[in-house]
Amino acid sequence: MAKGNAKKKKDPAGGRTQYMMRIVTSDRCAVCPTPCARGVNYLNRVSEPGAVGNGIPCVLTRMKVST
Repeated sequence: MAKGNAKKKKDPAGGRTQYMMRIVTSDRCAVCPTPCARGVNYLNRVSEPGAVGNGIPCVLTRMKVST
């Protein structure tokens, strides 16, 4: 019988902590109390007629990914 064959959890690639951000659309970005540069650029881009926006990752919703 083999004893102690438990696998160790490996660190993420490069030993860096991985984060996940939620994708927010222009309506959510417009009412943000702390607008960031990425959000302001996105709002300017989608405010033009005929523009289509799929959303951007919001830095304020960053969460640590558990591995």
